[in-house]
Amino acid sequence: MLKYLNSVIVALLLFSFCSCKKDLLHWQKVQQVTSNTTSRLNNIKFISNDICLIAGGELFLNSTVLRSTDGGYSWAANSYPDAAKGMYGFSFSAEGVIYLCGIDGDVLHSTDSGQTFQFNRIGDWEYYVGASFPTPDTGIFVSTHLNSSGSITRVDRNYTIIDKLELAFGTANIYMAGRDTGYVIGYGAVLKTTDRGNNWSYQDPADDKFTCLDIKGNDMWLCGYAGSVYHSDDGGAHWDKRRNGNDITLPRYRMLSIVFKDKNKGWASCDDGTVVYTEDSGHHWSEYDRFTTLALRSIAVCPNNDLLVAGDGGVVYRLTTK
Repeated sequence: MLKYLNSVIVALLLFSFCSCKKDLLHWQKVQQVTSNTTSRLNNIKFISNDICLIAGGELFLNSTVLRSTDGGYSWAANSYPDAAKGMYGFSFSAEGVIYLCGIDGDVLHSTDSGQTFQFNRIGDWEYYVGASFPTPDTGIFVSTHLNSSGSITRVDRNYTIIDKLELAFGTANIYMAGRDTGYVIGYGAVLKTTDRGNNWSYQDPADDKFTCLDIKGNDMWLCGYAGSVYHSDDGGAHWDKRRNGNDITLPRYRMLSIVFKDKNKGWASCDDGTVVYTEDSGHHWSEYDRFTTLALRSIAVCPNNDLLVAGDGGVVYRLTTK
């Protein structure tokens, strides 16, 4: 009987190994782009077809902002001594203002597409990881403290605190789907507002440390550090778990960032350099060839449909799919 059970276990392991090998995807081209920095890079955003920014920096040592004016092919690196700490949150308002935020309440904002930034500080000295200004007069910033606690803080245009909601979990980011509706994601929880942050309600997704949310109209995809993926097609009224990160039969993907090109095709980047792909809206995922072991903290789709990933050690890669 024991011999039979051992044979079954070996067969299952071989099947699993062969299935993983069969599903391995291959890049058409992998190009490491010169970033001109070795600092950790946290957040990529295209603000036009040509201009792209990456926010980053080392925890308590420096702030780093990369700027490209050719769609992400070349980069200039700038540091800001006033905000001498890492930048984590990154948002782009409807009025065209860029906001970055980080440790000790440090905030950088730009009104000229990232050519220059002005420094400000929120007076509570929190570790802010996400920011949004749904209106020119009111900003919403979210913070974390070792994942065990956090806050949602509203400020006026001078960064004076209006009010603050203390949370029993650390947050990861805030995403506004419009001037009124927004989402805060974090350690085991998702919150939603429909009144610009006056009130917040808990959503269904749970059981993961949520790291990123991608919004495409009414469609939204949420990923977590354990590899869970949730989808909503009605603006967050209902959520469907597309991938269970706690399923021991599935590969463990520590997802840090997720992006979808359309309703079906999407990618996620992970903390060990893995990039995974789905073509069925997040139900099933396949790995690409590994080109780094460094954490890839942000992923974006370029205007020409290449992918751009950035992460630890200042790495930036441009990826072309087949």
